[in-house]
Amino acid sequence: MLEIDYVNNTHIVSLQPTMTAINSCIEVDLTGQVCADSIGTRMYSGFGGQVDFIRGAAESVDGRGKPIIALVSTTKKNETKIVPTLKVGAGVVTTRAHVHYVVTEQGIAYLFGKTLRQRAYELIKIAHPDHREALEKSAFERLKCMPAP
Repeated sequence: MLEIDYVNNTHIVSLQPTMTAINSCIEVDLTGQVCADSIGTRMYSGFGGQVDFIRGAAESVDGRGKPIIALVSTTKKNETKIVPTLKVGAGVVTTRAHVHYVVTEQGIAYLFGKTLRQRAYELIKIAHPDHREALEKSAFERLKCMPAP
């Protein structure tokens, strides 16, 4: 058994050929911020090595790493998990600067290097169809422009 400071070492992770890191989360906001450990102020879990593996895969020495955040687009109560803003008190585990791919059953959004307007557009495309119109309205209110590619 290897120690956590080795297993979760970003450099060690980056040395793995074609490293693919798939991490889950609770919600993602329209700018790409990822909450993986709390529902608002209520702690739900720990975030473990999410940031370490997302960064390690992104910095893969062979350039073929894939850092992925995967989630279902809605809760069991049909509430969207791609949200205008994270819930009050929610912790940002993975920053929008580190997110590359977000995947739902609706598709794949590639966010790395994109503007906030482009990120919102990509995330709305992979949100559940029942919530896309409301997300577009929220994006317009937040960004003062319509989401666009």
